[in-house]
Amino acid sequence: MSLLRHTALQIKEKIISREIQATKLVGQVFEWIKYIEPKIQAFITLNEKGALEKAAEIDKKIENRQKVGLLAGIPIAVKDNICTKSLNTTCASKILQNFIPPYDAFVVNRLKEEDAIIIGKTNLDEFAMGSSTENSGYKITRNPWNQNCVPGGSSGGSAAAVAANFAFLALGSDTGGSVRQPAALCGVVGVKPTYGRVSRYGLIAFGSSLDQIGTFTRDVKDAALLLHAIAGYDSYDSTSTQVSVPEYSDGIEGGTGGLRIGIPKEYFAEGLNTEVRDAVKSALKIYERLGAKFVELSLPHTEYAVAVYYIIANAEASSNLARYDGVKYGYRTGESRGIIDMYCRTRSEGFGNEVKRRIMLGNYALSSGYYDAYYLKASKVRTLIKSDFDAAFEKVDCIICPTSPVPAFKIGERANNPLEMYLSDIYTIPANLAGIPGISIPCGFSKAGLPIGMQILTRHFEEKKMLQIAYAFERETDFHLKKPVLKGSTV
Repeated sequence: MSLLRHTALQIKEKIISREIQATKLVGQVFEWIKYIEPKIQAFITLNEKGALEKAAEIDKKIENRQKVGLLAGIPIAVKDNICTKSLNTTCASKILQNFIPPYDAFVVNRLKEEDAIIIGKTNLDEFAMGSSTENSGYKITRNPWNQNCVPGGSSGGSAAAVAANFAFLALGSDTGGSVRQPAALCGVVGVKPTYGRVSRYGLIAFGSSLDQIGTFTRDVKDAALLLHAIAGYDSYDSTSTQVSVPEYSDGIEGGTGGLRIGIPKEYFAEGLNTEVRDAVKSALKIYERLGAKFVELSLPHTEYAVAVYYIIANAEASSNLARYDGVKYGYRTGESRGIIDMYCRTRSEGFGNEVKRRIMLGNYALSSGYYDAYYLKASKVRTLIKSDFDAAFEKVDCIICPTSPVPAFKIGERANNPLEMYLSDIYTIPANLAGIPGISIPCGFSKAGLPIGMQILTRHFEEKKMLQIAYAFERETDFHLKKPVLKGSTV
């Protein structure tokens, strides 16, 4: 088996045992990227020089029998809305096309401390606003399983990079499903931690009360490894929580005997693709065979989740994106007649259509006379959605449902229908509104050979239990082992 098909844990063991050198591995990674990347378009910026320098540093450490980090020698991709010192961070927007941060995000600093090798910055929907990675200001990322289809979004570049064997691990951000949904569409494992579990310092804000940095991996054990590396309290993030971080890998093989699984009826209603429904129900039979018990649930305010999300997220986005005005940093229009004209031209030329749409919707929801009718009411309904989950978790250990209502759809199929695109995240948005953790794992394939994902949700800060439940299914199946066949591929 090619090295590039291994898991991160397998690669780490080979590097530490000196079976392979990090520099040779990185060389193979970039050789593969140069060959296949033109077909996938997962990256905005590659970091070949920096990656080779880091790899050489790790090889030297191992040769001298020095201690190495938790992610020693593992190539990782980082979504391009997470700040990287001395490496472009664009948010896939022309308004930040030349922005190079003067500091690393908390999670990037953690990656470096743990000896991971950052190979590049991945493509996304501009400012993480989208569900298909078609809204990037630079390129459209394609799904490795079918290059005519989207990889999901907004972290589509990171999901595609892991699925196409460009990276063993990747980071993304999840505001309404932007890690879990592309993970499902690309057949990889995607984790959104509890809000506050992972620092948002250095994550360029979209919706501050919803944003959370998450992970993409090839299997659940790798997810436990990466989450352990980046989780923890950070005084630079006022929403970071001082809750101890467990060793997520410990006890991951504990099984599911006596587990109570909640099945929410609202997540299996009209609008769910029949192939997705069948795949998730087949997955549930495996849990039943393993000794789990099912409890039918109702999360009655689910029907309002999409509307609530698009009021709150857009209101917060309109505020967060006000800073991009051409004054201090980022793009500035070349011609203007006075400062007001400069603001207008800069933002009109620098932002894409979807970003401008959301800024206008957000400003409207926050405007005088409409705040109570929209933002305040949405915030109250958000509390009801959280209460639904609180009540459900009094009865069950976890909730299992589809991640996405459909497998990957064709590029352009929903591009001109924003409402239909927004509904792509109907099953993932509630977890963001409630702040609970969620994981998407591969659970089947459509007749067209496209991956299908299953979502597992648990209480706040119960990522360890969530990973254990996910691993119990993964151990019984081989969906996570299947790889897309890329034309001319030898990997």
